[in-house]
Amino acid sequence: MMHLLHVVAELRGRGARSLNGAVDAATPRGTPGLHVFGAPGRLLRERTGAGLRAAVARGRVGGRPVAAAPEKVARSGVRIAGGLTVREAASRLELGTPAHDAALAMHASDSLPR
Repeated sequence: MMHLLHVVAELRGRGARSLNGAVDAATPRGTPGLHVFGAPGRLLRERTGAGLRAAVARGRVGGRPVAAAPEKVARSGVRIAGGLTVREAASRLELGTPAHDAALAMHASDSLPR
């Protein structure tokens, strides 16, 4: 909420004004109006954060799923070692070349000794 008040004060200093009505944070009428404008964003951030924390607690990970399973990556490595190009191996596994390259890189880093 404080960020919203700072932005309004900065805009007022630049000479900006409301197009649809007089919203003035300095008046008793304007301050509750700004709180009403800022409340949905704050609620959304709080609920999103709570949902992400709950998902992590259940062991869920956000983001896009990995395109290639480890078995596919292993088969791809065998095919490349057998003489196929990376593009051909990716095509046979029905993967795009970028997804295939990323999966190979991830698999290679996982198999390195630590």
